[in-house]
Amino acid sequence: MILCIGEILTPTELQTITTKLEMAKFVDGKLTAGWQARLVKHNTQLPRESPALAIVRELINTALQRHNLFQIATRPKLVRPVTISRYEVGMSYGTHTDNAVMQEPLMRSDISMTLFLSDPDTYTGGELVIESTQGETAFKLPAGAAVIYPSSTLHRVETVTAGIRLAAVTWIQSLVRDPNQREILFDLDTVRQSLFEASGQSTILDLVSKTQANLLRQWVEV
Repeated sequence: MILCIGEILTPTELQTITTKLEMAKFVDGKLTAGWQARLVKHNTQLPRESPALAIVRELINTALQRHNLFQIATRPKLVRPVTISRYEVGMSYGTHTDNAVMQEPLMRSDISMTLFLSDPDTYTGGELVIESTQGETAFKLPAGAAVIYPSSTLHRVETVTAGIRLAAVTWIQSLVRDPNQREILFDLDTVRQSLFEASGQSTILDLVSKTQANLLRQWVEV
């Protein structure tokens, strides 16, 4: 499932983050890439020792924890601390797939997330392009919005031709490994919420809730 999620960050949080990043020093993104990704990765990243990184990570982590749509779409067991990427004119990230197993913390990557931090009107190019069986889809979302997608997909960041593109990226190990099962649970949660908003508590809502809970019991890995 590929899903766009709006307004993960509040305007105040976004302003705080962009102010911190404007003053921060970035380093070559190849330093954190695997041997194959290093061949196609042309960007800069906020280094681990940057004073701004801990602040930005805390703000984004808090935002993800409170965001209901992110929670029910990913059902996170582990969320890796975000990496902050900066793309200047001429920079890109060629076609690649994310590592299946990541370190610090040791985790399986089920879901990838790109959280856009730059207003799309401030830069040209820089679209996130995700490949699927339906073809290629390009994403360039408002600042503070994110797209989540299976880590197993091939994807790339197009060359930035004007301005600066800032983004936070992270990976999630889900309690539900299978993407099709996650989508079924997400659909059922969406139906539950719609039923409650339309009619309040009801016998039908109870039955849907029971079905969703029992599927979760079968599929969850703790």
